[in-house]
Amino acid sequence: MRAIQITEFGGPEVLKPADLPEPAAGPGQVLIEVSRAGVNYADTHQAENSYLAEQSLPMVPGAEVVGRTPDGRRVVALTGGGGYAEKAVAAESMAWDVPGGIDDVTALGMVIQGASAWMLLRRSAPLAPGESVVVHAAAGGVGSLAVQLAKVWGAGRVIATASSKEKRELALSLGADAAVDPAEPDLRSALIEANGGRRVDIVLEMTGGTVTDQSLRALAPFGRLAFYGMASRRPPAPVQPATLMAHSITIAGMWLAHAFRLPGDVMGTALAELFALAADGRIRVVAGGEYGLSEVRRAHEDLRARRTTGKLVLDPSR
Repeated sequence: MRAIQITEFGGPEVLKPADLPEPAAGPGQVLIEVSRAGVNYADTHQAENSYLAEQSLPMVPGAEVVGRTPDGRRVVALTGGGGYAEKAVAAESMAWDVPGGIDDVTALGMVIQGASAWMLLRRSAPLAPGESVVVHAAAGGVGSLAVQLAKVWGAGRVIATASSKEKRELALSLGADAAVDPAEPDLRSALIEANGGRRVDIVLEMTGGTVTDQSLRALAPFGRLAFYGMASRRPPAPVQPATLMAHSITIAGMWLAHAFRLPGDVMGTALAELFALAADGRIRVVAGGEYGLSEVRRAHEDLRARRTTGKLVLDPSR
């Protein structure tokens, strides 16, 4: 079986093609013939062992796949690893049927990025109708869907940030009311200006460093910042509890893995709503590019260099 294996931690150079035995499904698991595997920013952290969960070697990266089970079901699944391969195994509870009319890229775009955007706006920083929402990295997988969901769910104003003119134009085409360059020297003032001179209610943030620091300073009383990544690999300045109280603001963290500890089928609920919105044409996954399995290093290089938009996928057949 063709796969990508990591035998030492590091950058994109550690992603190496390998011929490995096919995985076998154990009790409570399902074998999937992979038609597409998703590529996520978290995969770049996994490759260098800098993610939230400790990694062990050797490993096949890749946390999500879409494909067929031996009995013909078409499913999208979270694997926890092993997705960069022609075949993968997932727990039955982590595999969801893909409705007709939902293509591979859309299915993969919803299972992590879409579900993350859903969790951020439903649970971490619940959006009330009419509130303003800042979406950082708005041309990325999570950001592009968060912009659309915020509009669908009644945000009064959506302010996107993105690092290039083309990415900002994409965010505007997805429904953002304003787009800001996150490299603005005074990002706090730029966000407030983009909100008509008012402080903002919600910030969805995955950059870290000064972007987080200035976003916090742009929050209105009872504003919420939901932090779900650190693409810059630079932590923000520490925040003292007295600062939170002095401005009546909330900081939330979100890691999608914790959604599975919640009572009920939260992921199933999220995906059902996301697939329905996609089927109705109210939201869409931005196709960010398809790479052959042999091109996985380039996919990681493009992702780390922020040359990409939307959802990246691997085709294991090439």
